[in-house]
Amino acid sequence: MGRAFEYRRAAKEKRWDKMSKVFPRLAKSITMAAKDGGGDPDMNPKLRAAIQNAKAENMPKDNIENAIKRALGKDADQIQEVHYEGKGPHGALLLVECATDNNTRTVANIKFYFNRNGGESLNKGSLDFMFTRKSVIEFKKTDEMDLEEVELELIDGGLEDMEVEGDNVTLYAPFTSFGDLNKAVEKLGIDTTKAAVKYIPNSPVSFTEEQLEDIERLIDKIEEDEDVQAVYTNID
Repeated sequence: MGRAFEYRRAAKEKRWDKMSKVFPRLAKSITMAAKDGGGDPDMNPKLRAAIQNAKAENMPKDNIENAIKRALGKDADQIQEVHYEGKGPHGALLLVECATDNNTRTVANIKFYFNRNGGESLNKGSLDFMFTRKSVIEFKKTDEMDLEEVELELIDGGLEDMEVEGDNVTLYAPFTSFGDLNKAVEKLGIDTTKAAVKYIPNSPVSFTEEQLEDIERLIDKIEEDEDVQAVYTNID
């Protein structure tokens, strides 16, 4: 069938592999948001953002609706949002965000990944002063957009900082301002590409390429776990 067929098959397999990991994470994110603030996206900015993130990854509408229904069903209480902390190779700090229905399983898995890949798990609260929770919203700059005007309009929504790299714009605000900042962005008619509450390192650290390879090997293993929602590090 030739190289063209092999290339297309490899591309499809890569896409399917990504979907098999991304969609469950997105579904859990939607479920947790709906569980916390209700199943109406218009009244729940966290859920609205989770749905937008899912749509950006081309997650099917049925999957989104099923994730919301799960939050409103009897199984919702079994899913809990938990965090684990650890130190990776070369002293890198990692904060692992999970959504799990079996905390014992998830704890064992995370500890195993750290121990087998040159790291160690830390006690809860060890990294409290190393990371700060922030509302983070991303969008693409358009030609007609005046970013100075946008920045001024968003200050009332809690905006603390705005970073611009090419056409990519990232907004930062306190995690308590997530809903207000989302509303302010929507009021300006801006379509976001991603919106979430994230953990930002207070003192980012630079590592060599060789060190990064070791650290990323651990991160890759952790991210393969179906209970893991996100991994935050102090890598600069």
